Amino acid sequence: MTESGQRHSVEPLTHLGDIPVETFLREYWQKKPLLIRNAFPGFVSPISGEELAGMALEEEIESRLIEENGIEGPWQLRTGPFTEEDFFNLPKTHWTLLIQAVDQWIPEVADLKDYFRFIPDWRLDDIMISYAADQGSVGPHYDFYDVFLLQAEGNRRWHLGPKADASSPRVEGTPLNILKEFDAEASWLLEPGDMLYLPPQFSHWGIAEGGCTTISVGFRAPSARTMLEDLAAELGAGLPDHYRYSDPDLELPVNPSEIDQQTVARVQRHLAEWLQQPQNIAQWFGAIMTEAKYPDTIALDAGSAEDWREHLADGGSLVLNPGSRCAFCREPASLFIDGETFPAPLLFAEGFCNTHALDQSDVDAYPELAASNGLLDQLVSQGSLIYPEALESDDTDADD
Repeated sequence: MTESGQRHSVEPLTHLGDIPVETFLREYWQKKPLLIRNAFPGFVSPISGEELAGMALEEEIESRLIEENGIEGPWQLRTGPFTEEDFFNLPKTHWTLLIQAVDQWIPEVADLKDYFRFIPDWRLDDIMISYAADQGSVGPHYDFYDVFLLQAEGNRRWHLGPKADASSPRVEGTPLNILKEFDAEASWLLEPGDMLYLPPQFSHWGIAEGGCTTISVGFRAPSARTMLEDLAAELGAGLPDHYRYSDPDLELPVNPSEIDQQTVARVQRHLAEWLQQPQNIAQWFGAIMTEAKYPDTIALDAGSAEDWREHLADGGSLVLNPGSRCAFCREPASLFIDGETFPAPLLFAEGFCNTHALDQSDVDAYPELAASNGLLDQLVSQGSLIYPEALESDDTDADD
C-alpha cells in the first residue's frame, strides 16, 4: 500500500492520560465516564467557529442551531442550511451551532479518527463539531452511544448526572430530548486538549464559558430493533422454502387451544438453527456497519472508471473517500465498503482497510481487481475511491 497517497498517518492513542488503552477498555469502555486532562497536549483546533458557520451555509452539510431561549420557545431547534443573516440575528449568548460529519470535508479533522483506532474502525461514526456562544449548550441529555468530547477552543464546563432512559421525564415543546430533571453528580471545566469519555446513557450537560468549540467523536451502536429487522430480512431471503416449522416430537396436548411451553421451546430451537449461518451473518454485519451515513456526498465524488489506470501507472494513488467506510473479514475473505460486500483477496482487503489507500503495486499484485468492471472500477465509479488531489481541493474550498 502506498505511503504517498496514505492519509491515515496518525498513530493510535496508546494511553488516555495515565491510563493504558487496555486498562481503559477493561475498566471504563461502556462502563463508566473518564475525564482525561491534557489528552492532547498543545492541541490546536483544526477548524474555527467562523469556519463552522461557513460550513453551515452549505446545503449538502447537515447543520443545526439550538437556542436555549428561542423566539418559538425554550430549546428551539433549527436545521440548516443557514444564511449569514441567521447568524447576525442570533443573541450574544445561549446558542449552539452543530455541524455533522466534519471529517468528510476537512482532512485534518478526518485524521483525528486515527487516534481512536484502539476501537474497531467499523464502530467509529462521524465527527461532529459544535461552536457555542457564551452559556451555549444543547441542554441536559443522554446519548445511546459512546462519545469522546474533546475540547478544541475555549472552555466548557461539563456536568455529569446519573444514567437516564426512556422513562426519564423530558422537557415538552421541543423536538430535543432535554431532560426535565437533572442533578449533577460531578462537574469539570475542560480546556483545549482536555477530553471527557462518556458511555451510553450517562446524562450530561456541557455549558460554554465564553465562546468555545467542542469535537465529538461518536461510535455507531445500531439498535436491537434495527439489527433484528435487517438480519431477519437478509437471512430470510436466503432460506429455502422447505425450512418450516415442524414438530416431530409432538405429544398429546393437554388443551388443543394452548400454545404450551414445549411449543415455545421448539420455536426457539428452530430460530436458533436458522440463525446458525456465521458466514452470512458476517457478510450482513460487515455491510450494515459500513453503510455510509451520507451516501449522496460520496456520489458527488464519483469519477470515471476509465482514467484511474493511467493515474496509477504514472505513480499516483487512490484513497478511500472520507465519507466512505470500510472493513474486512477473514471467513469468507470479504471487503465491505459503503454497505456493500465485495469478494477480495484477504491480504489486499486487510492492507487496504489499514491504509485506506492503494497504488500500482496493488494492481500488479492483484491484477484481477483491475479487470474491466472489476472491483476497482466499481469503487471509483461509485465515489468510494478518489484521487488524493480531491482531498486537497476540498480542503482549499473549506479554507475559502
